[in-house]
Amino acid sequence: MERTIEVLNQLECEGVFRRYAIGGAVAVLFYAEPVLTYDLDVFVLLASEGSSGLVDLSPIYRRLAELGHHPDREAVIVAGVPVQVIPAYNALVEEAVASADEVRFGDAPTRVVGYEHLLAIMAQTGRPKDRERLASLLEQRPPDAARLDSILGRHGLADTWQVLVGSRDGS
Repeated sequence: MERTIEVLNQLECEGVFRRYAIGGAVAVLFYAEPVLTYDLDVFVLLASEGSSGLVDLSPIYRRLAELGHHPDREAVIVAGVPVQVIPAYNALVEEAVASADEVRFGDAPTRVVGYEHLLAIMAQTGRPKDRERLASLLEQRPPDAARLDSILGRHGLADTWQVLVGSRDGS
């Protein structure tokens, strides 16, 4: 995975996208016990938005192909790791990428979506697997309640959070 992160760092340095942060199940590894996952989810802030408002990932896929990394189903295999490139699709995810935690994976610097943002994204997404991970995460590590409440409030998720977890998190 370290080589995969080095490739992502290279794409960011080249301006293929402005910034990235690791999200999804791999991000969970930085905060709690491992979970089974097929791929590395990478949220990206795109280098530029088209005037049409359509998201164009072709510059990313084109540059990855030039570097010898090719698509496989919904991912691109980068140094042996399936990577899903996910454009920051709303204000919460944009904020999560912009404020991601700086970490190292081996010798490679990278960024990971912060714990409270990760929880908020899972609540917003609301898929069954996200609800299960959310419950498991909260059992293993409590969030910073003030930070989480602030994020949930800014993105209109306080009621969603209460429905999903109630008072389990202590807030």
